[in-house]
Amino acid sequence: MGFDLDLTLADTRRGIAATYDWLSERLGVFIDSAVAVSRLGPPLETELANWLPPEEVPAAADLFRGKYAEIAVPATTPMEGAAEAVDAVRRAGGGVIVVTGKHPDLARRTLRHIGIDVDAVAGMVFGAAKGSAIAEFGAQAYVGDHIADIEAARAAGVVSVAVATGPYTADELRDHGADVVLPDLAAFAAWYDEWRVREIGTVSTVT
Repeated sequence: MGFDLDLTLADTRRGIAATYDWLSERLGVFIDSAVAVSRLGPPLETELANWLPPEEVPAAADLFRGKYAEIAVPATTPMEGAAEAVDAVRRAGGGVIVVTGKHPDLARRTLRHIGIDVDAVAGMVFGAAKGSAIAEFGAQAYVGDHIADIEAARAAGVVSVAVATGPYTADELRDHGADVVLPDLAAFAAWYDEWRVREIGTVSTVT
């Protein structure tokens, strides 16, 4: 089973906002951190391009990532139902991969902080570019909060499971073509158990 990280497994909003505030003060450039965290999903560089000249974005991204572990990780909490969702997959004998736009080292630090253990992490990918990592792992579904996560599942040829815990409503996720829409990960375990039996029987290696 594949999962996105930000606003799917981890509530990173407070920490990311604080890191943007630090970066804004460090650079002497206005960055509206509330606006930035309201549209989490795309790569960091995409967001920074809204506030900085193109030639300044790479260095600013390096500064942001360099401070992320200190500021953002300690402020991160698990999303409701995240641990239970991963546990549901584990109970079925399945593996778990996190595929995220975040730097893989920062993703691993985030997962350790919130107490979620996974088999693999693929980072610095977004949208359809996530597809190859999902497919290579052998996942049969990908769970995310963003319409780009639906595109990721499509690219991998797997079931798209969308949770309405990010910037999109359940209707918007459904309209974009998600195969399954859940209000949050608290609803995942019941769906997963039913889906596993209905679609693939009781095979213990499903991911």
